[in-house]
Amino acid sequence: MSSRQTVITRPPTRDRARPHQPDQTSFRAILPEDVEWRPFAAFPPSVRLAVVVGQPSEKGPYTIRVKVPNGVKLMPHRHPEDRIYTVISGVFYIGLGDQFDADKLQAYSPGAVIVLPGNTSHFHWAKSGEYVTQVTAIGPLGLEYVNAADDPRNRRK
Repeated sequence: MSSRQTVITRPPTRDRARPHQPDQTSFRAILPEDVEWRPFAAFPPSVRLAVVVGQPSEKGPYTIRVKVPNGVKLMPHRHPEDRIYTVISGVFYIGLGDQFDADKLQAYSPGAVIVLPGNTSHFHWAKSGEYVTQVTAIGPLGLEYVNAADDPRNRRK
């Protein structure tokens, strides 16, 4: 190809576009005021979850946010999917293992990114105040408590 030749590339058509989410071919932004916080049956009643992008219950990428009020503990549990946590606000305390052990907690401040491989037993504690984390993963989302008695879904009628 000579230096005078110009390569013309066509913009992607609807059929060839590679959206960042299934069936999403256009730009969009999610503003903080648009985030809808809801209870999630697998969490203690005061914890809130917001679906930011995707459908966590289906196959495919998703992003959720989790808001945990001061003092709340999420007992040892695991997720089948690999997860990437980003601390949005507060201090995120996470520990690894099948037993809750405050000595194993590591503190992460806003901006920290934590990579958690699937099926890794872990626990959280809002030890020093409310925190918000953002979780990105490939669904479907799963959550299994190490001890079934710790699962809030087993306490509800």
